[in-house]
Amino acid sequence: MTANAPITQDLLTIPRKDGEGSLPNLIGMRREALGEALAGIGIPEKQIKMRVGQIWAWIYQKGVQSFDDMTNLSKDIRANLAQNFALTRPEIVTRQISTDGTRKYLLRINGGHEVEAVYIPESDRGTLCISSQVGCTLTCSFCHTGTQKLVRNLTAAEIIGQVLVARDDLEEWGKPAGDKRLLSNIVLMGMGEPLYNTDNVRDAMLIAMDNEGVALSRRRITLSTSGIVPEIIRAGDEIGCMLAISFHATTDEVRDTLVPINRKHKIAELLDACRNYPRLSNSERITFEYVMLKDVNDSDEDARRLVKLIAGIPAKINLIPFNPWPGAPYERSDWDRIETFADIVNKAGYASPVRTPRGEDIMAACGQLKSATERARKSAAQIAKEIEGL
Repeated sequence: MTANAPITQDLLTIPRKDGEGSLPNLIGMRREALGEALAGIGIPEKQIKMRVGQIWAWIYQKGVQSFDDMTNLSKDIRANLAQNFALTRPEIVTRQISTDGTRKYLLRINGGHEVEAVYIPESDRGTLCISSQVGCTLTCSFCHTGTQKLVRNLTAAEIIGQVLVARDDLEEWGKPAGDKRLLSNIVLMGMGEPLYNTDNVRDAMLIAMDNEGVALSRRRITLSTSGIVPEIIRAGDEIGCMLAISFHATTDEVRDTLVPINRKHKIAELLDACRNYPRLSNSERITFEYVMLKDVNDSDEDARRLVKLIAGIPAKINLIPFNPWPGAPYERSDWDRIETFADIVNKAGYASPVRTPRGEDIMAACGQLKSATERARKSAAQIAKEIEGL
């Protein structure tokens, strides 16, 4: 796709069926819950394990959306399933394709709410950035998503459903095991704070990691948190995926403004939790995300403080050029400033890649996700006033 290629936007609005959502959704259920559900509709106990395995494979290996397609189940069982359960996924409202190949999906979920997910193709991987909440409660001042009020947590079905929808769109079902996966990585960096929805995020990611299902390695799943300290160790124990910290500042004074949760969990407390994260090693490093804001957090002194703060933590620093949005109160750091900052961090012994902005032309870059139904533009003054009132 050339640099001047037009943005593609597919309008795929699909009306909801009468009564849809009234039946329990088998998508998102852990194996144990799925077995209990089958027992509840009369499947003989001696068949439960086998039937769970069959249904699991149809949903997460083959991507079927109808019980009629589960052809190794008898017609009677398929009819029983259809009468009592649903296979409900998020619906694609719009799909936008950036000039760089990034795909942004606006997805409608139960209750008519909307969230966004982004697929980012690269030469060595394909990463899906998924959401964990409708809106966000953290109001990070540099983040467009943070200007949208929290509505509710996503269910496990709505979280793993984003993966299924992306695989549908990429036509990735039924390919030979040796084929290169188009969707090879998941990052929980979309709308919301994953560790304010730990239970549902855990259940969805355990499904994603199940070897008889989506079968992604836990090391190909990264959970990004702004610093919900009590949940960090729990996530390491119960999910076991890679950890990223939305860090962005080297003093509590600055981080209190950029990431307001810092007022509750200060930098020292957050870094103590990082040092105790399960499986932490040079091969399983924590990623510290650091958005580069002009004249706010991008000085040489900030770079030196940063490497001192994380001393002893196996880590890499992911430098993120600020992605502007309407009404943003910040500017992106100059490129020479970003490069100087990266050089200081790198010479201290930490990898410091600068993230290439992706999907900016369709507002799909880091910090830009925001439901289309909530696109009211706020001025910098309005946002600053809201932050002061926290």
